Amino acid sequence: MKAFAALYRELDRSTATSDKRAALIAYFQAAPPRDLAWALWLLSGGKLAGTANQRELREWVAQESGLPDWLVGECYDEVGDLAETLNLLLPEPAAPAPERPLHEWIEQHLAPVAKGAPELRREAVLAGWRGLPPAQRFVFDKLLTGALRVGVSQRAVQQALAAWSGVDIALIAQRMLGAWTPSPEFVERLLSAQAQASDREQPYPFFLASPLEHPPHTLGAAGEWLLEWKWDGIRLQLIRRRGAVALWSRGEERLDGRFPEIEAAARQLPRDCVLDGELLAWRADEPAPLPFAALQTRIQRRKPGPKSLAQAPARMQVYDLLELDGEDWRERPLRQRRAALAELLAAQPGAPSVLALSPQLAVDDWPQAAAQRETSRGRGVEGLMLKRRDSPYRIGRRRGDWWKWKIDPLSIDAVLIYAQAGHGRRSTLYTDYTFGLWREGELVPVAKAYSGLDDAEILELDRWIRAHTLERFGPVRAVAPVQVFELGFEAVNRSTRHKSGVAVRFPRILRWRRDKPAAQADTLQALESLAQ
Repeated sequence: MKAFAALYRELDRSTATSDKRAALIAYFQAAPPRDLAWALWLLSGGKLAGTANQRELREWVAQESGLPDWLVGECYDEVGDLAETLNLLLPEPAAPAPERPLHEWIEQHLAPVAKGAPELRREAVLAGWRGLPPAQRFVFDKLLTGALRVGVSQRAVQQALAAWSGVDIALIAQRMLGAWTPSPEFVERLLSAQAQASDREQPYPFFLASPLEHPPHTLGAAGEWLLEWKWDGIRLQLIRRRGAVALWSRGEERLDGRFPEIEAAARQLPRDCVLDGELLAWRADEPAPLPFAALQTRIQRRKPGPKSLAQAPARMQVYDLLELDGEDWRERPLRQRRAALAELLAAQPGAPSVLALSPQLAVDDWPQAAAQRETSRGRGVEGLMLKRRDSPYRIGRRRGDWWKWKIDPLSIDAVLIYAQAGHGRRSTLYTDYTFGLWREGELVPVAKAYSGLDDAEILELDRWIRAHTLERFGPVRAVAPVQVFELGFEAVNRSTRHKSGVAVRFPRILRWRRDKPAAQADTLQALESLAQ
């Protein structure tokens, strides 16, 4: 635990990418394989579940520190981070326990009591609190709360692994996709330069487009680019190998069983392949997909019934071919992958309505492309994708070959009504905002937003929130309904789950409307008029 806590501290303090990578490599070199496995799992977003919930941790720290529950709550509201609050409230350990490695704390101490009786879980937590020095106890608390965020992405971890081991980062990224069990055996397979049998069972890392921030003519001639619609669905990788079919979301989640119509169509393909595309809810007789909200009704249904299948039938708009007959095609140019993809999908038996080739837009120049883009919202899409015709299929968000040219967002002017402290580095600032619109003289909450302001605006707004708080509800502050902000979002859908009756998709702050009084903010009716 001592070595991992030192790594956490170094990563948390470092701002330079090179320093973070050096710290990771130094840890990889020294860590035993079992500790390394757990460190990779935790740094990649893995969480320990079932040891304690927030309520229990707050109760236990109150008992251990001798502080009243209300004071623990006040401290948590002020600090904003539960792990840091716990560490600050706990006394120094009287007699630190002997050093135990990371894997022992997890495998022999926390995992055996997970989801067990409360008294067993409490004793396990207290043993860590009483035996670990503050720096290690802080990381221990981070494990308990599931908030181990240290400013390094999974991609950064994989880059450090590749630099240290000499294994191609593409192979490392592929082997770390999906669910895996932290173990020395996994580390051995992960860092092996030899092909592994499990390599053929994994999806490929997704290639992600970057937002187009400059006029498209700066990219060169339009003819060098393949243009297609940017679909508003779930990014999907369809794997058919040796006749077996698997569906993977971009979030590295297996979706097998949830979309049986997609799996059935994949089994009818004439050849094994790996396809990349967008999962949508789309009725066969309609010209445009259903809103994203319709697709959401299918996501959590592991075995959808006839009603769900009929109301939101699934379609995959396929736009890339990553593998064909067991051969990796990612290094081939897009024009070649696209031609083979069209041939493969054309050979499907029956009508290709479930696995459909994402259409290519025919334009002569960028003004024509811009005109096509303006029709996006009516087609139920988010804009255009621009892909260089000779580009390979890369890993992650590599700028230059794939761009997303999205339409301008819908927008409303809303009033700030609630604020809550952020997390991690923003835990001492009010950065999570709730906004409302007018309905019959009252403000109704319609959206939460966490991004869009610069650092100076965040600090200014934080000071204003503290000075204009009307009420407190735990960590949430109700503020004077004075400040107006322009919010941008991609779409609006009717919703029975929200008090307002509508749900906005991807809300964010576009600007602080200092020029506008709250009485002139938009009404809920104006937002409803934009709903699909």
